[in-house]
Amino acid sequence: MNDEDQYELFLELFNDSNTTDLSYVGSKTVKICSKESVNYFGARFIPVFYYVIFILSYFGNGLVLFIIYQYEKLNTVTNVFLLNLVLSNILFATSLPFWATYHQSEWIFGSFLCKMVSSAYFIGFYSSILFLTLMTFDRYLAVVHAVAAAKSRKKAYAIVGSVAVWCISVVASIKELVLQNVSKNPFSGLMCEESGFPDSTMERWRLVSYYQQFLLFFLLPLFMVMYCYISITVRILSIRMKEKCRAIKLIFVIILTFFACWTPYNIVILLQAIQISSTKEDDDLCSESDGLDYALYVTRNIAFLYCCISPVFYTFVGKKFQRHFRRLVAKKIPCLKRHISLSSQSTKTTSHRTPHSAYDYHPAPRPHTYSHTHTK
Repeated sequence: MNDEDQYELFLELFNDSNTTDLSYVGSKTVKICSKESVNYFGARFIPVFYYVIFILSYFGNGLVLFIIYQYEKLNTVTNVFLLNLVLSNILFATSLPFWATYHQSEWIFGSFLCKMVSSAYFIGFYSSILFLTLMTFDRYLAVVHAVAAAKSRKKAYAIVGSVAVWCISVVASIKELVLQNVSKNPFSGLMCEESGFPDSTMERWRLVSYYQQFLLFFLLPLFMVMYCYISITVRILSIRMKEKCRAIKLIFVIILTFFACWTPYNIVILLQAIQISSTKEDDDLCSESDGLDYALYVTRNIAFLYCCISPVFYTFVGKKFQRHFRRLVAKKIPCLKRHISLSSQSTKTTSHRTPHSAYDYHPAPRPHTYSHTHTK
């Protein structure tokens, strides 16, 4: 629908109105920002990217889950955390096909699924962030405080930590369960969005959501990741280790990847919160709003992609999971068995010569949500 059609529809609705209450009359002209170009961009770009993330997430996380089932036991802290991280990413990715369809047309799945899918989206996303942070902290304890942590890093500690993460994620996502509703928009059709309260109340809730995302699910995990990995680096440098250079390079890649993927998205989130609180002229507000919408589409999907593939990246850093993967490939593809067996044996020999490598197991940092209102 172009601007002329929208204007004719507005005139039709205006002429059909029988409202005579003078309280509806205002002396200030309010400009409605046209989102036609932004919506067109989102309808073309978002669905494709969401389906790609969905496929990569199910393939990568499914592979990790299968390896845990086949070769590992849930009697270690790392494996318990890793299993929960995989489940949180699968929960998050499950919501993406719904949002992809929504961006292509309208919300066709009803009010109940609007609430459930929105809640699953944020629960999965928040828990993924927190589990990555928790796994980083666990690596910090295992490397920097190895002696003291040996007594406390038990299965019960992992279970309590996992339950706490899921509880925090559910509480942080309650707003979506309460406020998300299906409404009819004359221009965009059926919308799954936050509604049901006055605009001023909804605006305050959006501000709370943005600042919650930026402070609780970005700054706090970022500081923890930085502190933990800097401490691990210092610890590695202080001991004699043949794989010292490899471990330090790995830490650098982890921090750089995390920073590059998550910082742009969360800066956009912060700018959106500032924009809501600002009182600029309508022309400036519309142009800035469009720019932030475009930036949100791009940066959000980079963050989501990192969130979904992170278990694969961090899992296969560890030699143990590399060996499991070789065994799995050799079993499924017999023609590669001889070559893979030699590689595996070489890896085992190297690992045996350096038994105290801090990264013979898998580290993991934390990685953010998509905008708290789906722009269509």
